Amino acid sequence: MFSTTLLKASARSPLRRSLRLLSTLQSNPHIYIFPNPSSPSTSHILTLLPTEPPSQTFSIGTTTKLPPTADSLTENPHFLSILNDVLRLHATEDPMVQGQAAAFASTSGSALGSGGMFFPQQPKRKVPRSGKGGGTGGDGAGGASSQGGAGGGGRGGYLHVSDLRAPPDYGRIAWPEDIFGSLEVDGRGEFVVGEGGVKGNWQASGTYRVITREGILGLSDFLRGKLVERLREEEKKELR
Repeated sequence: MFSTTLLKASARSPLRRSLRLLSTLQSNPHIYIFPNPSSPSTSHILTLLPTEPPSQTFSIGTTTKLPPTADSLTENPHFLSILNDVLRLHATEDPMVQGQAAAFASTSGSALGSGGMFFPQQPKRKVPRSGKGGGTGGDGAGGASSQGGAGGGGRGGYLHVSDLRAPPDYGRIAWPEDIFGSLEVDGRGEFVVGEGGVKGNWQASGTYRVITREGILGLSDFLRGKLVERLREEEKKELR
């Protein structure tokens, strides 16, 4: 159900140090579990930060069950907005995503491994959100709404950035609830520069869910590191 992690923590006296035992999800040891102060016996806070007491502002959400399920987890919209912004700024720097873009350039847009699929550019259209709550807050445009056949044909297209909890089969795309969003790539496999000079012209899917039957929040080591870094920065601002 959950595992424990030993972390060094400074006691009140600067001359003393103690060991603090923190619980993490067995299915995702990067997610810490804390009792919810508002109802400690029936609710838990899930967070990527080991800070105690935890900040609900930057938590993934709260759950009434351990391990959490899609029905027990209440997602934190503020966390999802931060996640989306981190992906917008840093997804193109992820070696895994860069590899998928390179594969597109060398195979003219064929299947791109576990991260998703490449689709020819199509007119953007809005797609309604699906599922219970959540989502990374996009308008559903871009690659996440393109369901045409594979093959860039030198015209460029959209690369899906997906949760790693359920990699799609070869030649398939991830389920909508697993797609964070999409990046635009030209026919050479290079990321298109979007608004504000940010590479990739990121388009959030609007359909992503933090937890499904396949697992909870599966990020690459690179993107998880960027997200934790951002959360720590935001946490410091809140404490000032």
